[in-house]
Amino acid sequence: MSNLENEMSGRRIAQLPARWVRVLLGVVLSVIGLVVLTDVAFFTLVSAIFIGWMAVAAGALEIVHAFGTKGWGGILWQVALGVLYVTFGLALLNQPLVGAFVLTYVLALTLLASGIIRILISLANWNAAGLVLLISGLFGVLAGVIILMRFPASGAFLLGALLGIDLLLHGIGWLFSAWLPKGSEKTPVSAG
Repeated sequence: MSNLENEMSGRRIAQLPARWVRVLLGVVLSVIGLVVLTDVAFFTLVSAIFIGWMAVAAGALEIVHAFGTKGWGGILWQVALGVLYVTFGLALLNQPLVGAFVLTYVLALTLLASGIIRILISLANWNAAGLVLLISGLFGVLAGVIILMRFPASGAFLLGALLGIDLLLHGIGWLFSAWLPKGSEKTPVSAG
């Protein structure tokens, strides 16, 4: 597809980073992922603490942003939301182990609920990728049930395990992209 055809179709070409950058990213992310997987309990706590700091920062920004909002109704809601974020973040920072258990439980319930919803959507839209949605929903329900069945033990390691697996797979993805054939390094991306 020529540049003109790409412009007319609303698509643009995303250039991947240089091969050496992709190899470096792949190696670094894979090594970090393996390190995380060596002590998933420790990195579950690290994850809870990180999420706590991010919630405190988001809450503080929400409160600051509230005072730029017009009308008392908007200000009150944004301040309340900011205080909720800060409170949640401080609770995670104060009790990261308990926070990890709560986050794991919420994750399990979210997987279970989203899996059920995907199953229902798949049945209602069977002709339009219903089978794919059904399989995806079944995996979501299965993951949620497995986490809940192993709870509270799963709360001690799940966040760290997911972090390690994600980093490892992300690193492997970058390594695979580094060995793409010459010329396939340009990927169409929808404009938007």
